[in-house]
Amino acid sequence: MNQISPPPKLDIIPASAPFSEAQRSWLNGFFAGLLSDAPTPLSSEQGGSIMQGAGDGDDGEAPWHDQTMPISDRMKLAEGRPLRRRMMAAMAQQDCGQCGYNCHDYSDAIAAKSEARLNLCVPGGKETARMLKSLYEDIDKAPAPASTSAAAEPATAAAPAGDPGRSRDNPIAAKFLSRRLLNRQGSEKETWHIEFDLAVCGLDYVVGDSFGIFARNDLGLVDQIIAMLGASHTTEVRGKTLREVLQDDVSLSPAPDSLFELLSYLTGGAQREKARAMAQGEDPDGDAATLDVMAVLQKFPKVRPHPEAFVEALEPLQPRLYSISSSHNATPGKLSLTVDCVRYLVNKRKRLGLASTFLAERINPGDELKVYVQKAHGFALPQDPKIPIIMIGPGTGIAPFRAFLLDRRATGAPGKNWLFFGHQRSDCDFFYADELNALKTAGLLTRLSLAWSRDGEKKFYVQDRMREVGRELWTWLAEGANVYICGDAKRMAKDVERAMVDIVAQHGARTTDEAISFVADLKKQGRFQQDVY
Repeated sequence: MNQISPPPKLDIIPASAPFSEAQRSWLNGFFAGLLSDAPTPLSSEQGGSIMQGAGDGDDGEAPWHDQTMPISDRMKLAEGRPLRRRMMAAMAQQDCGQCGYNCHDYSDAIAAKSEARLNLCVPGGKETARMLKSLYEDIDKAPAPASTSAAAEPATAAAPAGDPGRSRDNPIAAKFLSRRLLNRQGSEKETWHIEFDLAVCGLDYVVGDSFGIFARNDLGLVDQIIAMLGASHTTEVRGKTLREVLQDDVSLSPAPDSLFELLSYLTGGAQREKARAMAQGEDPDGDAATLDVMAVLQKFPKVRPHPEAFVEALEPLQPRLYSISSSHNATPGKLSLTVDCVRYLVNKRKRLGLASTFLAERINPGDELKVYVQKAHGFALPQDPKIPIIMIGPGTGIAPFRAFLLDRRATGAPGKNWLFFGHQRSDCDFFYADELNALKTAGLLTRLSLAWSRDGEKKFYVQDRMREVGRELWTWLAEGANVYICGDAKRMAKDVERAMVDIVAQHGARTTDEAISFVADLKKQGRFQQDVY
């Protein structure tokens, strides 16, 4: 009897393609099935996809769960998958918790109709909300998930429902203590060390957690919008004054589709057609990405909605999350953040980052604001304090690693610590320089590797420094070190992971594919963790 040979493995997607190993494996399997004349064994992910006809059950891994991937690519990877999985692909993939869930659970909750709010994904912004709205229209046509009772619970549900300060839906008041500029003269950046007093409210946290704050809109912007509406500050809306609602309750950037829809009902002709097109996500003038609420009122100067209708067309003001840069074990009752202040010009008009400028200039020591602690999803110090850690955090990405170091000092953890930090210029952008040098002198910070992108003629980044010391970095990995990355998701995180693969291949004597698999295994083991945004 002849034995049937297994079909050959087809590597249609090259190793150099910009996909993770899990994504490449899924795509190779998918295309192999399309191209092969003989039936091809299904991967677990494909098997789950085929089985959805019998009900929307578990369909395996999510190859699109990569915050560096554009939404269009994520949606292509999710084609043919259950509706809840396509909803997940529409999200920002950061598992940041700002929505009160992680990406997987938020999509399950929407699909199960236990969550009607489609605009909670702050990092995903407008494109996520728009895609979710489109998918939501098909929700009644899709098979109900096999079991959503557990998955549909918010990620914060582990905390008691009445425990204040443990979720965005139940914040607590904390006192703002102080701010200190971290950049020196000559810097192109504006970065602040921010401190809060948690002693009165009794809130605690562990390193790796994030801090959610409910900022208030800039009063100058609020008053300009009220003037453009031709309304009074004291007009009553939702039981408050218009000024209070615009400052505390609604988002003034970016402009939501619902605002364009409202304007389309209040005008005619070309203006109506333009507003209708923009409500559908079209961009007739090529400026949609830059439009906040005030810019929309400027764009449609003859249309002035009633204040109540105007407010109803706006999105709720969302909290903002920041990585905590302090340790409760080191300074109980206090919490600190490391915040980049966002300011930029659009058409000669100054735009302000909501929370960053609120913390930098619109709140005073002693003032209270609503806050909460967002528990980390898989971003924490190793349980064994002897395990070495490698921390890669340029710019404000240093925040959780300052917390890690302070915590390890406070708890007497014996594990080795290696920090990679970088920014633009060494003389004005070296955050916490005195602290870090003192920790290095004391022996707690075993190695400190720095990279300055503007000090020389050629730009030099943390991933370049990693490659320079690749042999030693590989030795730490071989000794069992955990690796942590914090910072920009779109470029830095991808470049650092690529450097890790190169280092493993070169100094671990592996092929590129084997090195990619090695890094993927580190992730599965919890030895490669990311807090990126």
